[in-house]
Amino acid sequence: METIDLRGVSCPTNFVKAKLELEDIETGTTVEFLLDDGEPVKNVPRSLKDEGHKLLGLKEVDGYYVLTLEKGDD
Repeated sequence: METIDLRGVSCPTNFVKAKLELEDIETGTTVEFLLDDGEPVKNVPRSLKDEGHKLLGLKEVDGYYVLTLEKGDD
């Protein structure tokens, strides 16, 4: 599984980076994003779901969040 660390990246830059990272990943692949609390954890999962990706989980770990998703069709 690929892990993409977006901690310390502010909105909306974190969503743009997430989108760019997903462009290089095959459809159906499971990916983990590391997100900060607050705006990132509220906005990034919703935005990625709106893009057609399947959210598999969101959990808090040591003060940050791990978003797991399956890449949808481009």
